[in-house]
Amino acid sequence: MSDFEFPDDLLAAEREAWAAIQAGTLTPELAGAVQDRLTAYATEARVDRYKAEMALKRTVRHPEG
Repeated sequence: MSDFEFPDDLLAAEREAWAAIQAGTLTPELAGAVQDRLTAYATEARVDRYKAEMALKRTVRHPEG
């Protein structure tokens, strides 16, 4: 489980991006939108953006762990 409490919209955006990556349909616009939302979250929560990004990816891509 992550030490971060990600908002639902950020989790949904990362899930959408992960599905697009797997389907080979990820667009720069979608990737940029996720990064923008992640940056806003990290700024609001006053956490390291890179650590938040790794935790977000782990949460979405490996939910069992």
